[in-house]
Amino acid sequence: MITLTIKKNRIGPVLGRHPWVFSQALTKIPDGLPPGEPVRLVGETGEFLASGYFNSYSQIAVRVWGYEKDETVDASFFTRRIERAYRIRKEYVEGPSTNAYRLINGENDLLPGLIVDRYADYLVVQFHTRGIELWKTGIVNALETILRPKGIYERSDMPVRKQESLDSIQGVLSGSVPDRITILENGFQFLVDVKHGQKTGFFLDQRDKRRACMRYSNGKNVLNCFSYTGGFTVYALAGGARHVTSVDTSESALELAKENITLNGLDPACCDFLCDDVKHYLRNIKEQSDVIILDPPAFIKDRRKKKEGVVGYRGINEMAIKALSGNGILVTCSCSAHLTLEDFRYLLSEAGGKTGRSLRILETYTHGIDHPQLVPFTEGSYLKCFIISL
Repeated sequence: MITLTIKKNRIGPVLGRHPWVFSQALTKIPDGLPPGEPVRLVGETGEFLASGYFNSYSQIAVRVWGYEKDETVDASFFTRRIERAYRIRKEYVEGPSTNAYRLINGENDLLPGLIVDRYADYLVVQFHTRGIELWKTGIVNALETILRPKGIYERSDMPVRKQESLDSIQGVLSGSVPDRITILENGFQFLVDVKHGQKTGFFLDQRDKRRACMRYSNGKNVLNCFSYTGGFTVYALAGGARHVTSVDTSESALELAKENITLNGLDPACCDFLCDDVKHYLRNIKEQSDVIILDPPAFIKDRRKKKEGVVGYRGINEMAIKALSGNGILVTCSCSAHLTLEDFRYLLSEAGGKTGRSLRILETYTHGIDHPQLVPFTEGSYLKCFIISL
C-alpha cells in the first residue's frame, strides 16, 4: 500500500476524522498514482493516521475509509463496511412497515463516493468518484452476499461524475430489476421508477418529514409544490386533508403520483394534479391554502451561485407565505449543501418581513436515520426542513 505523508500543520482535520484530504495537505504525491489506489496516511514523524483511496491530483486527493493500521483492502473489506452500515438501518429503520432506505451514505459510512439505496428486494447504486468505481466488482459482490437482492441496478448518471471525467452509466449489475418497484414506507405503498426517476427513484431522505406533515393536514386544503411522485400528497391525504393540489413540471411523475393515491386506497376525487412551473403557479394563484409544502430541487449546485440561489429560495417562500391562510402552515425544505441551516432560516426571516407575516418554527428537521453524518463532515450536510406556523 502506498504511503502518503500529511504536513504537520495540516494534520488537524485527519486527527478529527474528516474524510477528505486535500492535495495541499500532502508533502508529496508520487507520479502515476491511479484513482482508487489504496493509500496509508502518516504524519511527518511516521505515525499512522488513516487509510483511504487516492482519488485525484486536484483538490480532494485522498478519500478516507478507515483508521485501523493493518486493515487490508480485500474481499472482506467491503463486506465489513456494508455489514456495519446495514446494522444501523436494520435496527432503526427496517421493519414490517418500511422496506426502503439508504443503505450506504458515502463518506458517512466510510465508503466515500458510494451511494446504495434499498427498494424492497432491489438495490440501486451510484458510484460518484473515479476512485470508488475501481472497486465496483468487490462492492457488488459484497452487497449480493449480505443482502441477497433480486437485482442491483446502477444509476451512475449524476452531473458530479463529469467533474471526475466519468461517463454516465446506467444498467443492471446483478439479477434482474423491473422498471417500477413497489415499496413500503411507514405503512404506505409507493411505486418507484428506479430507472428513469430522479436520483435513484424516490426521495428517501424525506421519510420523517412526510410523516410529520400528517399531523398538520387534518381537514386542511394542502398545496404540495414540487410534488414529484406524490410522497407528501399521500401522507397529507392519509392525515385527513380535505383536498390536496400537487404541482410539478413532470407529467410522468404526476401520473405515478395518481397511481400512488389509488395504491393506498385514498380518494382521487380529493386531489388535483397540475403540470406547471411552481414559480409560475404561485405567482398567479388566486385561492389560499391552509398548508403549503415546498420541496424544491437544489437551487444552489455551486457555491459561486449561492447569491442567485438564495434569491430563488426567498422568492418561492415569499410567494408561498402570501398564498397561505391566516393560521397557515408552511413546510419548507432545501437540499442545497451550500446553504446552511442558519442561512436558510435568515432568508425565511427576510421573506416573513417582506410579506408582513410573523413566522414561528414548530419543527426543524435535517437528515434521517438512514442518512447518518460524520460529525466533522459538515460538507455532507445538505437537507434542512422547517415546519412553520404563521
